[in-house]
Amino acid sequence: MTVAAIEPGERGATRIADRVVAKIAARAAREALRGGVPEDGAAPSATVTVHRGGGRSSARIRISLELDHPCDIGGQCGAVRRQVTRRVEELAGMHVPEVSVQVERLHSARARAAAQGRTR
Repeated sequence: MTVAAIEPGERGATRIADRVVAKIAARAAREALRGGVPEDGAAPSATVTVHRGGGRSSARIRISLELDHPCDIGGQCGAVRRQVTRRVEELAGMHVPEVSVQVERLHSARARAAAQGRTR
């Protein structure tokens, strides 16, 4: 008995849950910040809206994070956008047309030192 080859588009589909894409994005944001996440701050979080269409799915992503201050806020946000886009495209196979980065809080190294009894 011979089995006819099944075209790739007719074999089925893999669907990645939105919460999985959000976890990938949050992890990628942490990777981009390497050491830039404040000790007393929350880890980056992500919300994702996935659009599934005829071909490749796309994900619009919002990252919320906290940063140490002073820092290059624009540079940090740009690094997060690039890393999140790269990792979601790489791991989930989704097109990422938009990554919105929201800085929730800035943590002052000076205020943290003063709270611990160390002032400069």
